Amino acid sequence: MSTEVKVPVLPESVSDAVIASWHKKVGDSVKRDENLVDLETDKVVLEVPSPIDGVIKSISAEAGDTVTSQQVIAVIEEGASGKSSDSKPKDKEEEKGEKKSKDKDESKKDDEKNDKPDTSELSPAGRRVAEQHNIDASKVEGTGRGGRVTKEDLVKHMNAPAKESSTGTPMGDRSEQRVAMTRMRSKIAERLMQSKNSIAMLTSFNEINMGPVMKMRKTMQEQFEKTHGVKLGFMSFFAKAAANALQRHPIINASVDGNDVIYHNYADISIAVATDKGLVTPVLRNVEQMSFADIEKAIGDYARAAREGGLKLEDLQGGTFTITNGGTFGSLFSTPIVNPPQSAILGMHAIKDRAMVENGQVVAAPMMYVAISYDHRIIDGKDAVLFLVDIKNQLENPHRMLLGL
Repeated sequence: MSTEVKVPVLPESVSDAVIASWHKKVGDSVKRDENLVDLETDKVVLEVPSPIDGVIKSISAEAGDTVTSQQVIAVIEEGASGKSSDSKPKDKEEEKGEKKSKDKDESKKDDEKNDKPDTSELSPAGRRVAEQHNIDASKVEGTGRGGRVTKEDLVKHMNAPAKESSTGTPMGDRSEQRVAMTRMRSKIAERLMQSKNSIAMLTSFNEINMGPVMKMRKTMQEQFEKTHGVKLGFMSFFAKAAANALQRHPIINASVDGNDVIYHNYADISIAVATDKGLVTPVLRNVEQMSFADIEKAIGDYARAAREGGLKLEDLQGGTFTITNGGTFGSLFSTPIVNPPQSAILGMHAIKDRAMVENGQVVAAPMMYVAISYDHRIIDGKDAVLFLVDIKNQLENPHRMLLGL
């Protein structure tokens, strides 16, 4: 009996998807729930599992093809046998004979290929780069999921320092390549332009003495980790401070819908997470009700899912406010871009020792610049500044958060 493999039902906000890569080919044996293919949408990469045990009879959509919801992309023959690592072991003599024959065949094929690169396990974008520049992907160290070679790995390999010629002149690579954007990167670009063109955006800045928070972390870290099984990071302080401030400054938590302003009585905070495919913003729901431990665990789970390609569409939908931490990469100062339909975003940065005056004395203190970009159509400068000062006061006096002040 044959069973069709279909594209999962896509949410209303996602019209189609692109076949990123097949993990199986025609004739391969598959197990129920084993991942067959990765589908790349505007927001996340979806895995399509096998519905039954069997053998792949046919594949009707190749890597790079655009597919739609419920489209048939493969057919599996139930109960049939095919190529599988679980097949009955051969005796040693037979295995040796086959290995020698296989080695000869592979050697002959390699000669016939004339050193052409193996691109079977690459994404469509990576395959184009490898083919255009005759790169052997097997000789490139992969940093993608499961050690897979990504487009970025190939570009980095191409741009490695060139060998010098006999005259001592560097032989640099001056070639160029044109690579199509991934669906996710294209969607990010579209939303950034939408934000830039549709929002009257303005940014305000302040600085925070992170000494009190750092002292509390140092004092409580061991006990916190022992009790909750997770480390106490800076993001939970900022998320909790933002949730408290959003309750006191509801306009920062509002959004524009035509001529209406929608006020949200809950703080669903999007946390920006960098991945190989681009920036994603999974949402922490009802942060005003979460504990520090709840926030740290949720952020850790999202970060792991983002790195492994396991984020779900519902994880990224919604959100009333965003926090982004450029300080992770060493950024000292930036103007973050609002994520529509939200009206504001808080930017964190690197912590650096700077001179400040305390009791008439100049002392070194760990300072962080913070920024809030906001939609000036509904948020006045006074509201944005007061919100940022609220964040500052809570972090410079972290016990205020524990007392709800």
